[in-house]
Amino acid sequence: MPANFLARFFLALIFSPLLATNIFSQQVPTGDVKFLFDAVNYDRKSENLPPLRWSAELAAAARAHVHQLAERNRLSHRFPGEPDIAERARTAGAHFSMLAENIAEAPSIDELHIGWMKSPPHRANILNPKLTAIGIAVELRDEEYFGVQDFSTAVSLLTKEEQEKKVGELLRARGLRIAEHPDDARKACDSSVAIPGVASLAILHFEAPDLNELPEQVSGTIKKGSYKTAAVGACSAADPKGFSRFRIAVLLY
Repeated sequence: MPANFLARFFLALIFSPLLATNIFSQQVPTGDVKFLFDAVNYDRKSENLPPLRWSAELAAAARAHVHQLAERNRLSHRFPGEPDIAERARTAGAHFSMLAENIAEAPSIDELHIGWMKSPPHRANILNPKLTAIGIAVELRDEEYFGVQDFSTAVSLLTKEEQEKKVGELLRARGLRIAEHPDDARKACDSSVAIPGVASLAILHFEAPDLNELPEQVSGTIKKGSYKTAAVGACSAADPKGFSRFRIAVLLY
């Protein structure tokens, strides 16, 4: 692969918001996009990594940007006046705690993937075990293909009740009885001190992009104390930058 070809690849891990427009969302990868999607997951499987799931929202964000690349006939992760990946993904409806992006230009679809895999930073995105979802878009200009891969660590959409149930199951697995009503814990969302009328022994708060395990802060407190009961409250989490996290309050009795 010529050095000047690889030099045309760029990498970005972006964590800031801008404005974006509504764009088409490809629900299922087809054609050239499916080829690239399958190639990514083939290489991840070769490294014993779980496959990336297809994200129509990320594909929409990628589609908006690849059109800019083709129209301007050059590579950039963001052109003047254009939203960045975080805002594009958020506006398309994606929920995420981490984002990454690969872009490229090549004379054929397979060379897009070959170039990404031969470029260490782009390969690192493709094989990043923390990333869980991908959206891809390609566009042909004259005899050159432009390609965009947008990756994310996807965050599930959960109601407050679903959040409380998931955390409650984790606490129950540690031997705690879970209070039936979350009202007192929800009152603790904005307080780290004793709440009038609530006789808890400890008030804990944490934020996390997923609720598959308890933070060490919570697990450590449970181990150190002689708590019998827990109440879980899901709090409203500010999300001004498009990055999604769950905010939880736990009362221990």
